[in-house]
Amino acid sequence: MLSEYQKIPAKMNPNVALKIIPGHYATTHSHITNYMEIGTLKTRCSEAHGVASLLAMHFTISTPVDTIVCADGTEVIGTFLAEELTRAGVLNYNAHRTMYVLAPEYTSSGQIIFRDNLQLAIRGKHVLILMGSLTTGITLESLMEGLRYYGAIISGAGAIFSGIKEVGGIPVISAFHPEDIPNYQAYDPSECPLCKKGTPIDALVNSFGYSILR
Repeated sequence: MLSEYQKIPAKMNPNVALKIIPGHYATTHSHITNYMEIGTLKTRCSEAHGVASLLAMHFTISTPVDTIVCADGTEVIGTFLAEELTRAGVLNYNAHRTMYVLAPEYTSSGQIIFRDNLQLAIRGKHVLILMGSLTTGITLESLMEGLRYYGAIISGAGAIFSGIKEVGGIPVISAFHPEDIPNYQAYDPSECPLCKKGTPIDALVNSFGYSILR
């Protein structure tokens, strides 16, 4: 087991809190100094709604959003975000004057696909991408590339936590930022100072959770 969580409340809504555990963790593309537990923020309705409200504050009514594509299991947040953006008067150009909310599907080799019956929500649509956490932006970049292959127009990106501010010219809006987390650092695996000091990796982590290595 990892040590107990520390709670970091959001500045704009103290009822929404990010749980962290300091240590040495490996993501797919980086090593980081804090594991972020975002499970309840994605699945508990009150917290997911709080995250959606925080994200919605940063989108203006001039940002068109037809579809929210929810990666990393963020569909609950995405549904609340669609409601918040609609209430705020954010434009959409769908014939039914409403927003689509859907999750990407992946092949066994990791390629993103959208089935023929769902492509109507992607092709020619203004798409907002929602993710759990972002460290390097490589995963988001890949998702953007896949969506553009299906004809999407990327209008924005959001995440519960993001260590980056933009990917490919698209701003990334997040509820939590690196400066919110004490001593947060992210390193390229080949240059990680913790590895160079011989500090063992505590766990492999991603937006779904962790797997302890020791």
